[in-house]
Amino acid sequence: MLQTLQIKNFALIEHLHIDFSGRFSTITGETGAGKSIILGALGLVSGNRADLTSLKDKEQKCVVEAHFKISDYNLTDFFTENDLDYEDVTIIRREILPSGKSRAFVNDSPVNLTELQQLGNYLIDIHSQQQTRELSDELYQMQILDAVAGNDQLLETYKKQYTAYKSVVTKLKKLQEQKGTLSKEQDYNTFLLNELVAANLKAGEQEELEASLEKLSNVEFIKEQVARALALANEEQIGSIQNLKDIKGALQKISGLSPEYNAFYERVSSLLIELDDIADSLSENYETLTNDPEELERVNQKLQLIYALQKKHQAATIEELIAIQEELEGKVVLVEGLDDAIKDLETQGEKAKAETDATAALLHEQRQRAVPILTDKITAILQQLGMPNARFKFEVTASEAYYANGKDQMNLQFSANKGTDFGLLKKVASGGEMSRIMLAIKAILAQYSKLPTIIFDEIDTGVSGEIAIKMGDIMKAMSSTMQVFAITHLPQIAAKGDQHYKVAKTTQGETTVSELRLLTKDERIREIAEMLSGRDVSESALTHAKALLN
Repeated sequence: MLQTLQIKNFALIEHLHIDFSGRFSTITGETGAGKSIILGALGLVSGNRADLTSLKDKEQKCVVEAHFKISDYNLTDFFTENDLDYEDVTIIRREILPSGKSRAFVNDSPVNLTELQQLGNYLIDIHSQQQTRELSDELYQMQILDAVAGNDQLLETYKKQYTAYKSVVTKLKKLQEQKGTLSKEQDYNTFLLNELVAANLKAGEQEELEASLEKLSNVEFIKEQVARALALANEEQIGSIQNLKDIKGALQKISGLSPEYNAFYERVSSLLIELDDIADSLSENYETLTNDPEELERVNQKLQLIYALQKKHQAATIEELIAIQEELEGKVVLVEGLDDAIKDLETQGEKAKAETDATAALLHEQRQRAVPILTDKITAILQQLGMPNARFKFEVTASEAYYANGKDQMNLQFSANKGTDFGLLKKVASGGEMSRIMLAIKAILAQYSKLPTIIFDEIDTGVSGEIAIKMGDIMKAMSSTMQVFAITHLPQIAAKGDQHYKVAKTTQGETTVSELRLLTKDERIREIAEMLSGRDVSESALTHAKALLN
């Protein structure tokens, strides 16, 4: 329920602060006085886009703030999902800065336009002539039928089941596509894998093989150099070992004379031991040096295989080849395991489909039962509104296709007069008829669901007299369960309001401003009298105005 509206620097409004009640309020004023400005301001707090033309003073920011009592709307989940602070009286504020930037806040928390629009849909419904087009929308027609059928919980169940079913179908399709793609590559991947497995690659193997190849390729040269080194070390007269032994003997004789010579002696002794050990190792190594063409060929072939695999797979090392082998193993195993995963998903899909279909069938039955109820109610209201021969045909047809609200298709046909054939509502109903039908629909919905605050913007266009009185009665009846505003040019409707507000445009110096104010009882009589007879109010007009108010 809209409790308070504050507007600053918006269009022709410099500053406005006004409080509203929770029942039926009527708003009147001359054409161009600013009623559309009020709607525009409410549109801003509902998430409509704004621009700099909205600013009265281009140097100051525009602020529109609305206070809504929302305790009856069960919106705590919405606030939780959007990480907003919940308050029973929620404040929505919209600001337009001179730079053109727009900001929106809910209970002082910044929100984006999408969030504001979602919240606005729960709080306020501005109904204008253009919105009668909703009646031609199949989804809206189904929403009306569902409200009368009491399908809220059933629809929630269906939406959850349908979402789960779609999720399974999406996963299944993805796996099937993946299997198709991998199956095409399966033979090639298997070939590549077998090739790598047959190579029997080991980490660090390439370096060992390259070293072995170098050794085997140069075995004769190595033998020559090892033999020469051994000869130089072991020569009896001038070999390195003999020389070291002589040096060691000389130093041993003087080692006791000084720590310095003893250190020299020990160092030479260590050299001799190390050289002896080197000579022994070289001798053993020499024995192993043989010309082995077969081993050379084996090492060379293994290296060529490694190089070829590295080139094929664009790998720099054996470790990279091993990683590619593991990846191929995963792909091959994945294809083999996909069949089981697909089978499991197919089972889940069949179960989810059966559950969704069962709920869709219940929705269809409920809707079929609600059709005559809705038809009778609309017809009864339209008879009051001067359409005694109006007839409706709601055709709800079950289909194989899945929709967000079930598996039904809606076909609403209408005939306004006796002897005329049924036709699609949007093609055979006039603008005035559409307005009255929409009013009837809203009145019925008010009986079945908690509607947001509704503003009827000149829904009475094209009617007068007794029909206008009936329209006012219907809107007043709606206000017993919800907050209703009617922007009207008809005194019969203006008089039905529990409160009567007037929009007026005045000139202050060089500027024109609009204002909205609550009329007193006497002001209201005068306003309705003017609506009846013009500015020159007669006594009969005043009497008539009092009669309408009473």
